Amino acid sequence: MRAETRRRLTELHTWTGLIAGFALFIAFYAGALSVFHDEIDTWAVPHPPAVSTDLIQRGDALMAKIVDEHPAARAQIGMTLPGDHPSHEVAVYWFDKDWHVQGLDDAKPRGEGDEHEGLADFVYSLHYTLGIPELGIYLMGLVSIVYGVALLSGVLIHLPHLMQDLFALRPGRNLKRLWQDAHNVIGILSLPFHVIFAITGALICLMTIAMVAFNVMAFDGKLVPLEDSLTGASPMITASKVQAPMLLPHVAAEKARAVALASGAEGFDPDYMRYLQYGDRNAAVEVRGRSGKTLGEYGSVALSAVDGRVLGVQVTGARDANHATYAAIFGLHFGTFGGTAVKWLYFLLGLAGAFLFYSGNLLYIESRRKRRSADQPLKVRAMATATVGLCLGSCAAIAVTFCANLVAAASRADATMIVKPVFFVALLLAFGWTLWRRPARAAVDLMWLTAALSLGVAIADIALHGLRVEGGGAALAVNITCIGMAVGFASLARATSRRARSGDTNSVWAVAS
Repeated sequence: MRAETRRRLTELHTWTGLIAGFALFIAFYAGALSVFHDEIDTWAVPHPPAVSTDLIQRGDALMAKIVDEHPAARAQIGMTLPGDHPSHEVAVYWFDKDWHVQGLDDAKPRGEGDEHEGLADFVYSLHYTLGIPELGIYLMGLVSIVYGVALLSGVLIHLPHLMQDLFALRPGRNLKRLWQDAHNVIGILSLPFHVIFAITGALICLMTIAMVAFNVMAFDGKLVPLEDSLTGASPMITASKVQAPMLLPHVAAEKARAVALASGAEGFDPDYMRYLQYGDRNAAVEVRGRSGKTLGEYGSVALSAVDGRVLGVQVTGARDANHATYAAIFGLHFGTFGGTAVKWLYFLLGLAGAFLFYSGNLLYIESRRKRRSADQPLKVRAMATATVGLCLGSCAAIAVTFCANLVAAASRADATMIVKPVFFVALLLAFGWTLWRRPARAAVDLMWLTAALSLGVAIADIALHGLRVEGGGAALAVNITCIGMAVGFASLARATSRRARSGDTNSVWAVAS
């Protein structure tokens, strides 16, 4: 490769990595935790309400009440089901100029944007929207595209000496070389997964925009009306204007389960259903459920909402190519296809991905700092402050959010009201702390804080609720992972502190800077 070509590719790799790096650090760190979404949900709700046999019937009564009060909801109204997870809320969703939701115990409906998130859902939303309402998902779609460009340019840079870079990890006094080696090794070893994450992330986040664009440019306005049939099992439904009684939700769920199993699905646990043209003789009910031993765990069965006649089946063993591809995108991105072993692999890949972007920022700083002067350029000091304040600050803020959830649960307060504001307040305080303490000291402080909170949360939860080995020990596993994260952050804090005291004094990472 010509030197000029390599230089331009390096610049492209550097700047695309910097542009997307901060968002991707938060997305990967939160994504690593979100792999264990249900386990965190179990941990966050230590005393969930018992799933009684009348919950679905109560949901059915609520749906009937809503369509009487909001006739527009008849076009599409759905209900989440308790499934096999004790903390899953039963709530009704419908569209009337905007999306609305009402839980069984809610006094009145709320807009979907007003819905408060539990701890697990909020961490998950950080992964794909950075916690930004409405526009966050599209921002992450654009970030995924830039991420793909960074990956491609990185591959082209290292391709001529790929094997040499793969096995080069040279510890010693040259810290920049060590960080460069670690960055290269992790990037090369995890490259296939990063390609998957970049492509599927862009597709998931920008699917709506892509569909609208293709609808106008290639399908003459006929694509968007087919969205339901392209992503679900139900065909297009036209109301007959003739009223008819609806199939009861629990009956529809059991019928869908039987159809899915007969079609080849490995299990089928219904967790959501929606009625199209509710109350009409042509109405359909589509039941979504989770299956095991498949790349795409979610499938759906569509039935006549009047007599239970099968209208469509899209589950493992009975999917067409379009639905198989659609399911595979989500399965590959979230690692839902291989049980516990794959979950742990995705967890480690998420943490490794966060390190990849953090180390990329450190390499940028080291490449541009002055070696013989304590007075560093503004761009170096600004990048160091942003790296510590946003990256390490987000780790600390998530730990604070876990702590806040534990306090709320212990005091029987509604944790869904506080987790999001607590995170952003904690992140803002962490960034302010970095500005005041300077990056070298703040990095050590935030790492110790994250370690202490992670350990404290695990110990406090065990003290309050015991080991909690029931339900497969999900809550206990979360506590053990918190302890492991505490050990990891404590080790990083010690290494960073040692570097600040005894490393190069002409550096933003020196305590004298």
